[in-house]
Amino acid sequence: MTTHHLKLNLDKTELLFLPGKGCPHRDLSITIDDTVVTPTRTERNLGVTLDDQLSFSANIASVTRSCRFLLYNIRRILLFLTDETAQVLIQALIISRLDYCNSLLAGAPASAIRPLELVQKAAARLVFNRPKFSHTTFLLCSLHWLPVRARIQFKTLVLEYRAVKGTAPSYLQATVKTHTPARPLLSAASGRLAAPSLRGPGSRWTRSWLFSVLASQWWNELPTDVRTAESLPISMHSLQEVLP
Repeated sequence: MTTHHLKLNLDKTELLFLPGKGCPHRDLSITIDDTVVTPTRTERNLGVTLDDQLSFSANIASVTRSCRFLLYNIRRILLFLTDETAQVLIQALIISRLDYCNSLLAGAPASAIRPLELVQKAAARLVFNRPKFSHTTFLLCSLHWLPVRARIQFKTLVLEYRAVKGTAPSYLQATVKTHTPARPLLSAASGRLAAPSLRGPGSRWTRSWLFSVLASQWWNELPTDVRTAESLPISMHSLQEVLP
């Protein structure tokens, strides 16, 4: 930063330590210009709350809390809104928060995603002014809202599509490897990807959460016409039709 004539604001600087498996927990600190920077358990970056275990539980809790607060305020003015206005308002304030950087939650267990699913169901009930415990399957279909887990998978597959087509950042393109059969087969033109190996640093279970592994697995499960779509809008529309 000194080389580029930039000044570090030490009052806003914190240290987030991400320990590897088996790494002992120890008190770390760094000193910059006689100022000690101490570790923190969570830190917010670009609107996402990162925790030292990369579980994103703090981020899910933060999103859930802000969405609940907004739903409460929208409910207070619901009598003054038309159905169309309420839907637009909820999509802009609630659904956009559920979708923001949701690909980071790819592979997360169902228990972790549950709070976000409850927020989405509460939002659907609010659009149609339904009771608290009414069923939401038909409501979500009427609103054309994919469930939270499917929205996470959808966003991940869109990133994978861009990586396959060469329009994604280079670090995502590097995770893509086209499947090449040992001998000429019809599957060579099916747009399938080579499944990354689960061998390497870390356990097999943790490596199965990697973007390169999950995205390739979900990509190969798509119909051939979706994988070989020529443009992103066509692929996005097809993805919405095949995702649960």
